[in-house]
Amino acid sequence: MEIGDRIVYPMHGAGIIAGVETNEIGGVTKSYYVLKMPMGNLKLMLPIDKINEIGLRGIIDKSKVEEVRRVLEEEPEFLAGSWNKRYHATLDRLKSGDILDAAAVARNLSAQNVRKKLSSGERRLLDLARQILISELVFACEKSPEEIERRLDEILGVKEDTDV
Repeated sequence: MEIGDRIVYPMHGAGIIAGVETNEIGGVTKSYYVLKMPMGNLKLMLPIDKINEIGLRGIIDKSKVEEVRRVLEEEPEFLAGSWNKRYHATLDRLKSGDILDAAAVARNLSAQNVRKKLSSGERRLLDLARQILISELVFACEKSPEEIERRLDEILGVKEDTDV
């Protein structure tokens, strides 16, 4: 990995390696990749010696964008069971780091929110899935976060006057 590489960090989304910094914490000096996220002003520091363990991957190419769109347009799946069981199953899906899983989570939770308002935990998962999707699609499609969000809302049938 090098400065300028576009990568995906599971559970956070896509960003650009903006630099390398060395910090001393508790008497131990470590080098970190500085990951700049396209949404918000978030800066993450990833320890270089742990990169292989945290599941970083490259940005999808344009050919996979169509696959993401198809997943978003598929019929939603409604999980049965308690809120806790659904929450953990959904969280595990997001932890996979796979954009198709993030797309399915966004689709399913958006549809669930129309049927019955989401719990606060599931609402946070929906927001996270959307953030993950938007951040990676910004790079894959070379569009602004606002353009990607607008297109995502169109596909998912989200109305502008809702809080989604």
